[in-house]
Amino acid sequence: MSWPFLTFVRENSAFLIAGVLLTFTSSFGQTFFISIFAADIMDYYNLTDGQWGLIYSLGTAVSAVIMLWAGALTDRIRVRQLGIYSLVGLAVACIFMAVNPWLGMLPVLIFALRLCGQGMLSHIAKVAMARWFVAMRGRALAVATLGFSAGEAILPILFVFMNTLIDWRLLWVVSGIFVIAMLPIMVRLLRKERTPRSHRTEDEAYGMSGRHWTRTDMLKDKLFWLVLPAVLGPSAFVTALFFQQVHLAEVKGWSHVGFVALFPLYTGVAVVSLALTGWLIDRVGARRLISFSLLPLVIGFLLMGFANSIADAAVGMVLIGVSVGAVSTLPSAFWAEMYGTGHLGGIKAVATSTLVLGSAIGPALTGVLIDYGVDFSTQLLWIAGYLVIAAAMTGIGVYSVRSR
Repeated sequence: MSWPFLTFVRENSAFLIAGVLLTFTSSFGQTFFISIFAADIMDYYNLTDGQWGLIYSLGTAVSAVIMLWAGALTDRIRVRQLGIYSLVGLAVACIFMAVNPWLGMLPVLIFALRLCGQGMLSHIAKVAMARWFVAMRGRALAVATLGFSAGEAILPILFVFMNTLIDWRLLWVVSGIFVIAMLPIMVRLLRKERTPRSHRTEDEAYGMSGRHWTRTDMLKDKLFWLVLPAVLGPSAFVTALFFQQVHLAEVKGWSHVGFVALFPLYTGVAVVSLALTGWLIDRVGARRLISFSLLPLVIGFLLMGFANSIADAAVGMVLIGVSVGAVSTLPSAFWAEMYGTGHLGGIKAVATSTLVLGSAIGPALTGVLIDYGVDFSTQLLWIAGYLVIAAAMTGIGVYSVRSR
């Protein structure tokens, strides 16, 4: 690690730590955490895999729609304020997950978890890093993304173990208390926060054609639509992999705890990958990297689909981790490079909404197919084919705008 980077981290530690804590706390609204309780939730509400997948996807899809509006608030409201609102919403949702007896309220609670956790906390952290930092944007995003990695490494194995000792509803209360504890820490870290318009105009980064694109301009640009399937794919199907972890372990004949024990390996690889990707973004640019980011994921899904043992699955998880680390930082930097930072909150809101929508599609689609007799290990082979097509479309899109 270079001295300039260490100096950068030291001088901006409060902002970077805030980014890490926001992304870590978003874990309580992420699929990899909620799916830990899939069997308990299905048993408590008497749901099939398909019914649970549809309920989960309904709540997630609605949160994706709301993100189109809520995400744009980062262009006008301080991270400190918007982050506090999102943390409070997430804490309330966690507490109500513990005490809710009604099936009809379950989609509403999923909506709140997904909007406040996966949606807003992730979005706020990434927009802040992409806007506040220019020369070190890739590495700032990589540092903030460590919160996701820490959550994926620590929380699943910890809560799966605790779930063998403590009632699952009490664990949701513990989650809510943790989120509440983040409130005063976040206020202190961002007490001297840069406002959305307080950074100097000359530090703003312009996009293609030397201008700041609006969200409307981006939606009219063919590049966005060609890259969209690649952005949606990992969100939809890595989410599905975590969501269907109980089913996949049963189909393969693995213990759930044994499969979850691979998550720290996956996370460790993802951390290395995101650090390397952040460095490469600052050196060569996101647009030169984004087309290749899905290839390890393709191979990883193929290996996971054919895996017969936990050892085979471990190799697949390593490759999946390589891609997940890359796509954790690449899209945010890519939107800033191609469309500028002047309206980044609104632009990134569309991208985040797409990610959330993808995470709604994956569980619903795979759950319905499981109910129709297509196990998830078979579906992984089809998913790999989709990702190949998405990677090709991204390459075509980036090549087509090279003159701009």
